[in-house]
Amino acid sequence: MSEGTLAATVRELRPAAEPRSLVEHSLVQLTLVRFREFLREPEAVFWVFVFPILLAAGLGIAFRNRPADVVKIGAVGVPLGAALRSEKSLAVDLLDHAAAEQALRTGRIVLLAIPKPDGGVSYRYDDTNPDARTARLLADRAVQRAAGRSDPVATRNELVREPGSRYIDFLVPGLLGMNLMGSGIWGLGFAIVDARRKKLLKRLVASPMPRSQYLLSFLLSRLVLLYVEVGAVVGFGVLVFGVPVRGPIWELAVIALLASLSFSALGLLIASRVKTIEAASGLMNFVMLPMWIFSGVFFSSERFPTVFQPFIKALPLTAVIDALRASMLQGVRLSHLGLELAVMTGWLIICFFTALKLFRWR
Repeated sequence: MSEGTLAATVRELRPAAEPRSLVEHSLVQLTLVRFREFLREPEAVFWVFVFPILLAAGLGIAFRNRPADVVKIGAVGVPLGAALRSEKSLAVDLLDHAAAEQALRTGRIVLLAIPKPDGGVSYRYDDTNPDARTARLLADRAVQRAAGRSDPVATRNELVREPGSRYIDFLVPGLLGMNLMGSGIWGLGFAIVDARRKKLLKRLVASPMPRSQYLLSFLLSRLVLLYVEVGAVVGFGVLVFGVPVRGPIWELAVIALLASLSFSALGLLIASRVKTIEAASGLMNFVMLPMWIFSGVFFSSERFPTVFQPFIKALPLTAVIDALRASMLQGVRLSHLGLELAVMTGWLIICFFTALKLFRWR
């Protein structure tokens, strides 16, 4: 029998390989592994989905819009006390001089008003205390009006309570950006480092699995979880606190997608060569801590000096939060968010390709 005939006979006897279903595809299986790993870690589910909602609820209640606080002050003498009580924002205690001084020292009152023999009034207060400064202005206004002063210009108050100007409206996009950063960096970085530590990467690279599919499985799992994560945080803010979403939902989804990819690429770069969980944790905290502080999660980044602003604007979390707030609170379209999108894209490209060059499988 010739060699060609033998090969043909072997091919005929060999059972035909059954076509694999989509579920059996290696990329699908790797992606399902990512989901199983995530769902089997209750701590991860808590930090990604539950923690930001609890944080938003707590801070939203603590810093909710309330009527103006009544400031507690002290006054010596009945006539002066009567004049000060005409101001509704002041709670006035009538005290003798010794008791008033004691109350001021112990913080029971923030300001002490004392009448002078020449008809004037002396205010004793700590000028570094914002409540004391406010009390001084209110007290002096009440005293001057009681003495007959009239305002030469008539004024009136027009109260505005528009959603978008409250602290909770400012907070929810910041928490969403912080959550996208945490889940992108921690979720991807820890999984890779843990697999390298357990020598799973070494086994996988020896299998027929294409290396690109391993990294792509992280990306696909992040994309599925991303919109559940964004929907949970934004939906809670809208339903419970009435946080506005003035921009198109699909544009908000695009911003969240680009943000997640940028932070995932950063997590991949951090985990590209690290061998231990301790080292990975230290590097991730080192990278994320400046963004927690400077990027404006809980307060505006504009509070920092001007010299820091170029550095702050270059941080990916700053770009993400600025874009989210502009879209949700102001309805700004993507075409006007070029700087923020460029910063996120730059971090994505630089971190991803640098990580591919540095990535160590063993």
